[in-house]
Amino acid sequence: MGEIVLSAFADEFSKELDRQIEAMNRFSIGWIELRGVDGKNVSDLTAAEAAEVGRRMAAGGVRASSIGSPLGKIAVDGDMAGHLERARRCFETANLLGTPLCRVFSFYLPKGSDPAAHREAVLERVGALLDLADKHGVTLCHENEAGIYGESPERCLDLLTAFGGRLRCVFDMGNFVLGGYPPYPAAYAALKPYIRYFHIKDALASGAIVPAGCGEAHIGDIVRDFRDSAEGPFFVSLEPHLVTFDGLKALTDRRFENPYVYETKELAFADAVARLRGELA
Repeated sequence: MGEIVLSAFADEFSKELDRQIEAMNRFSIGWIELRGVDGKNVSDLTAAEAAEVGRRMAAGGVRASSIGSPLGKIAVDGDMAGHLERARRCFETANLLGTPLCRVFSFYLPKGSDPAAHREAVLERVGALLDLADKHGVTLCHENEAGIYGESPERCLDLLTAFGGRLRCVFDMGNFVLGGYPPYPAAYAALKPYIRYFHIKDALASGAIVPAGCGEAHIGDIVRDFRDSAEGPFFVSLEPHLVTFDGLKALTDRRFENPYVYETKELAFADAVARLRGELA
């Protein structure tokens, strides 16, 4: 049986790294999927800045589970040379922070176009990212998201099999729900051999993002099944994306489409942690 290791996109608690570290200690979470640092995207960090981030994280007793990069989040016909330079910085940051993992995407397609028409271009660009990642000893983990080639379970599987296991999967069950693709059981079963870790958000088919266990993402079913057959520890990385609304107190008689609305992102994050732990218990 495997072991569930909790990580989080701590920038959803605060944009300030010191507050992120304090919060992770408060919630007894020892890992951060690094995305936003003091208002700066992880892909924009210089080597000196990345080293300083690593020093501050180590001093605070937290480590990087993965680099939550934006790689692959450009148009399929976008500036690939510039993107590869950004990728190089991400992979160097991964090395400095001691994580072998980097989250990536599979490029935005023109709206209304046939995804099959862009398959070769996507494979060429993902392959270029993989080649560069190999030179830095970094494993790329593809996240399913709306609008990219790997939006559907079927196209995710196509990507993963095309590279013979070099590309791994970050399974985001909430994103599948939001895209209209049931994440369980078929999608999970198909992608399970390639899953390296999970992103945790829950959602309703209506489009509302809700706390873990309150939607249609089958978080508990999926993570527990993976744990039961895993051979070692694996990350579940909390990315709650819950709604916050600073003026909620002044508008208590207003109805919201999403019933899960919080006064601050700190309260939203705290509830997300508690509900995820309850769902996995």
